[in-house]
Amino acid sequence: MADHVYKHIELTGTSTKSIEDAVNNALARAAKTVRNMRWMQIVETRGHVDNGAVSHWQVTIKVGFTLED
Repeated sequence: MADHVYKHIELTGTSTKSIEDAVNNALARAAKTVRNMRWMQIVETRGHVDNGAVSHWQVTIKVGFTLED
């Protein structure tokens, strides 16, 4: 495994379905403009409650990507 230098960004994804879907939505959108994503870390999870149930998820993640030469 080669040595790498990583840059990381913070993203917040949303979903009405699930936490996992919110994470995947953030990653899918970032993948349109960010190359070489290698890892992610969930930083914060929030939800909107409506009538006693979660109606919307917000998940903030850090995403690390390798820098290009």
